[in-house]
Amino acid sequence: MSSAAAGPNAATNAGTNSGTNSGTNAIATVSLRGTLEEKLQAAADAGFDSVEIFENDLIGSALRPAEVRRRMADLGIHCSLYQPFRDFEGMPGEMRARAMDRAERKFDLMGELGTDRILVCSNCSPHALGERQRIVDDFRELGDRAAARGILVGYEALAWGRHVNDHRDVWSIVKQVDHPAIGIILDSFHSLSRRIPSDSIREIPRDKIVYVQLADAPLLDMDLLYWSRHFRNLPGQGGLDLPGYVAEILRTGYDGPLSLEIFNDRFRSISSRLVAQDGHRALEYVRDAAKRLLGLPTTMPAAQPPLAAEFVEFTASGEDVARLGETFHTLGFAHIGSHRTKKVARWRQGNVNLVINAEPKGFAKSYRIVHGTSICAIGVRVKDAAAVMERAAALGIRAYSPEGRPGRMAMPALRGVGGSLVYLVEDDSAEALWAREFEAVPVADLTDDARARSVDHLAAVVHNDEFLSWQLYWRALFGLEGRDANDVIDPSGLVHSQALQSPDGGFRLTLNASDARETLSSRFLAQGMGGGFQHVALASDDLLATAAAVRARGAAMLDIPENYYDDLVARFGFDGRVAARMEVAGMLYDEDLAGHAYRQLYSRAFDKLFFFEFVERSGTYAGYGAPNAGIRLAAQNRFRGVEDAAG
Repeated sequence: MSSAAAGPNAATNAGTNSGTNSGTNAIATVSLRGTLEEKLQAAADAGFDSVEIFENDLIGSALRPAEVRRRMADLGIHCSLYQPFRDFEGMPGEMRARAMDRAERKFDLMGELGTDRILVCSNCSPHALGERQRIVDDFRELGDRAAARGILVGYEALAWGRHVNDHRDVWSIVKQVDHPAIGIILDSFHSLSRRIPSDSIREIPRDKIVYVQLADAPLLDMDLLYWSRHFRNLPGQGGLDLPGYVAEILRTGYDGPLSLEIFNDRFRSISSRLVAQDGHRALEYVRDAAKRLLGLPTTMPAAQPPLAAEFVEFTASGEDVARLGETFHTLGFAHIGSHRTKKVARWRQGNVNLVINAEPKGFAKSYRIVHGTSICAIGVRVKDAAAVMERAAALGIRAYSPEGRPGRMAMPALRGVGGSLVYLVEDDSAEALWAREFEAVPVADLTDDARARSVDHLAAVVHNDEFLSWQLYWRALFGLEGRDANDVIDPSGLVHSQALQSPDGGFRLTLNASDARETLSSRFLAQGMGGGFQHVALASDDLLATAAAVRARGAAMLDIPENYYDDLVARFGFDGRVAARMEVAGMLYDEDLAGHAYRQLYSRAFDKLFFFEFVERSGTYAGYGAPNAGIRLAAQNRFRGVEDAAG
């Protein structure tokens, strides 16, 4: 609604939060990279209803405000908020008069843009006076000026505000001002970074909430301003309780826009299209999660965490098919089935299924052209595949259907972030599906001597600009929970690692990304021409026996230096004979504070592209051997260097 058309009572009407903005999604232009025109296009393409126009974006645009308004109209969006208006309340003498004059000029501009809401952030100026009555009087006068233009003013508490830095203080001031054109803007980062209880929002009537801005963030201990300006991210990509915060806002009856305001160095360097698409998904996810907390109806089925990894699919052709099969054999797998109509083979050990897809056309072939011999898809067990597909559609996640062959899929599949597929296998029909699709192959040596019983976790290496997108995908769609993030030291740089898992630990996933071009992770991306799954970790109940079995089969395992085992004796007090057995096995070891152990064994990489890991967990150990990551990476780098020299 434009201020020109709003009329003198628009502020009162806008304060009821009724009308076209009800329950809609918005994004601040500061959240996206590019010119203002590019940002508007990205927001519209992603399905946003409106944008907050950040003042610097408008100032730097070649378009005049009226032209911006027409551009938005052509794109089917509008400006729902203009921001920020700084250094307003509590200014002394002539500075107060100038602040009022600046406000009038911004009101003129808002009329040209066609928006009736403005954000006034709490004053950070060293000149600002903290006298409460002066602040109240300033907002009363501003309210009179705004009401004459049909404008609604939202007052926001900056976490680092000079005198006002808590939304409870803002609400106290707004109540005292008691003006229909003055309300509050709630921002999740400013509230949650200061650990302000979200239930304090219950005191605020819905008609006084002018606007809601959302941002998640990793849990960091640093200066609030620096944290805010560089590390905000989308809901579902950080550690703040966004669902609980939004639930308290919805509890008031607020049905206006939920808007993203994200300051993030990474977002400023990656595709605005990707950030906008992820942003829209993040808002749908957090709105759904908040409604579920309140027991309100939602528009999508609940998230279903995968029960387990059902299979891992590799794409290969030519001699790589035989080489990959031999690798599987040395690791204890047996070829037990061949697809009835396709060049697809099933290998199995315990409850672990590996698939080699050598089809000369279709998805696996296309993936192979881009990535080489690689992991192209995974299958996850779920209770209700149709419900997962419906939730995916609501989140903007595309289903996969073979071109020209719709409806001929043995199981439904979804597009992943990096181009791979995620197949959905219904838990009660998995064995029947295998029997229907594959013809059994006689197996002479199905001894299962390597003792791998299940997939412990999958690990993906992803581009830095997709690192947060992968997290959002698995959190929003499947309800995976984040575990502590780690920075891993590679000999050639730093690798960022984030673990995700289902609440019961039945499905685990780790994501790794690096800015350093020579790390193993980055070289994997360069070698395979894109992000994807890099290794499969298999659970064993006796890792020493597993190590002996795979080495007897001729598996190429990773060599760990003697110095590591000397250190194990010093750190954990191992008997020298125990350490010697671990050294022969090439085993890595970690334990948690309760003394529960984690043992690891790595294969060498297949053509520098992917590798396998065997793990043994005891007790309630929930990590991934983070202290050993640098040792493993150094060993893999040495092996890779030997390969390069030999080649």
